[in-house]
Amino acid sequence: MMISLTIDDRQIQVAGGTSLLKACLDSGIYIPHICFMEESDRSPASCRLCWVEIEGHSWPVTACTVTIDHPIAVKTDTPAVRHLQRSALQLLLSVHRVECKKCPANRQCVLQNIARFLEVGLKPGRLQRRLKEPDVDGSHPYLDHYPNRCVLCGKCIRVCRNHDNRTALTFAGRGFHTVIRSFGRFDSDTVACDSCRACVEICPVGALVIREA
Repeated sequence: MMISLTIDDRQIQVAGGTSLLKACLDSGIYIPHICFMEESDRSPASCRLCWVEIEGHSWPVTACTVTIDHPIAVKTDTPAVRHLQRSALQLLLSVHRVECKKCPANRQCVLQNIARFLEVGLKPGRLQRRLKEPDVDGSHPYLDHYPNRCVLCGKCIRVCRNHDNRTALTFAGRGFHTVIRSFGRFDSDTVACDSCRACVEICPVGALVIREA
């Protein structure tokens, strides 16, 4: 069943059951986002960037968690939406080492793109920058992980889990100390990390890098 939406005074038709974020992106309406994966059944809404206002709601909502099942009117560019998006980006930047020239994601980095769209610099603003130690985690036999580049979107974990229904990556720690870690088993009965680059290719910020031989 097709459902009619009004997004920024523009009428579009989408199939029922579509996420609002996907409906916007498919219609050429950009909304900042990091953790959304179209292939996933459920979005974690962890980046807190894809805010929109929906008529009848008293507060902005994350577009990735809204499933279209009836006609709605949406605004993607309001002062409240932009304030929330800029605040979320500054939180991410407060725990991010900005070293764009050294990063393999330079000029393809989602943080650079979002900062440009929101017209903000790659600095945490009024927030104090807090970085993790060590700067590089080399515990994986084939990958180097850079925790201070990582935005904890979880895409690497989800794409790893979807690859042959097995996973070698997970979240570890809590709060500020949360990082991506490997399970530590890499024999032929678990996962073939040496021949799979799915997690590296999907990382939006260059936090996972194939270790050079």
